[in-house]
Amino acid sequence: MGPSLHRREALRQFAAFLLASPLLAAVDKPELTNSTKLANVFDFRDLARDLIDPVAFDYMDEGGKDEVSLKENRLAFRRIILRPRFLTDVHKIDVSTELLGSEMDSPVYLCPAGGKNCFRPGGEEETARGAALANSMYISNGGVEDYLASGEGPEHWWQYTTGGQFRTGDTMLDFVERLEDSGCTGICFTVDNMLVSHRERSVHNGLVRTWCNLGEIPRDQDGNLVYKPNDSTWVTGEYPSRLFPTPTWETVKQLRDMTDLKIMLKGLMIGEDVEKAVEVGADTVVVSNHGARQLDHTGSTIEALPECVEAAGGKIPVLVDGGFRRGTDILKALAIGATAVGIARPYLWGMTCYGREGVARVLELLKTELALDMGMSGVARIADIHPSLVRWRNWSYEGGLQP
Repeated sequence: MGPSLHRREALRQFAAFLLASPLLAAVDKPELTNSTKLANVFDFRDLARDLIDPVAFDYMDEGGKDEVSLKENRLAFRRIILRPRFLTDVHKIDVSTELLGSEMDSPVYLCPAGGKNCFRPGGEEETARGAALANSMYISNGGVEDYLASGEGPEHWWQYTTGGQFRTGDTMLDFVERLEDSGCTGICFTVDNMLVSHRERSVHNGLVRTWCNLGEIPRDQDGNLVYKPNDSTWVTGEYPSRLFPTPTWETVKQLRDMTDLKIMLKGLMIGEDVEKAVEVGADTVVVSNHGARQLDHTGSTIEALPECVEAAGGKIPVLVDGGFRRGTDILKALAIGATAVGIARPYLWGMTCYGREGVARVLELLKTELALDMGMSGVARIADIHPSLVRWRNWSYEGGLQP
């Protein structure tokens, strides 16, 4: 048995001890409004790690395979330097913006993220309610249709899909008609996960993905994971296959012909695909590598953003997600040409710790950081942010950053 296996077994035994003991229940959980202890989104991450099962945290935190792109999503921000200008009037800062005719309080929105019940029971609804509290745009993974139809939900929400509803013309039409009747803003078609990636932390941990549908990681009184006869753990070594053909650009054309709902294509990383998105009638695209959880070694999304903005040519807005943790990260993306920036892990950390209030607090922190960084950079409005605000430098990936 190699050293890494010894280490993993030791970690599992420690996790089992921790979960079976009263120690976990004694984790210090500061008041949400206490900004001295929850001063930034990383503080929420640290608290979330202490509050949930280690297997669940790894599932939230991990990337695909070697996790190279996961690291680079954060590291690449070091390549971009802000060029602040001074003696401009920044006594009143406005971070509101517009996306496809919708007014947004800030250019930060909530990306779709699966498995929320692994982190908190009813996690999808808590996320939706947090978006409503913060008046933020929200992309729904589903399962909260009643809440969204109540009139209390976020004003602007999109429905996530990976294309399973597009298998036939009839299933596509049923999906579209249901959304048209629901007050949905549009369809977020995520195109980068037609096959299941290898998430090797979860492989080593023996995760059963359906546990996140149940709302807990099952353990016995000794802290050992409990498996049922039909449980299927995440594994490697199985040749990839799909029973049905995966969606193509022709699928997007059919969708466009079928509905007037806005269409967002999420997961593009190259200019050629953005050009095709414009051609087939997409309303917006998201430069994204799925939080670095799918194909590894794609580089960071902030590095892919310039060519995607250029390819869009101002014909459609370009959004971006992947590794955004600071107001400066958001400011850099806006300067490069993004219209809005999506987050996932940061709001999951907030939701894990405090439910909807945690989601809203994370959004508030990022909004406040963005406003402060804009002011210190000499820009008072989103419209004032210009490409000249940033420059790129030659720099190699060395050292590390917070996740």
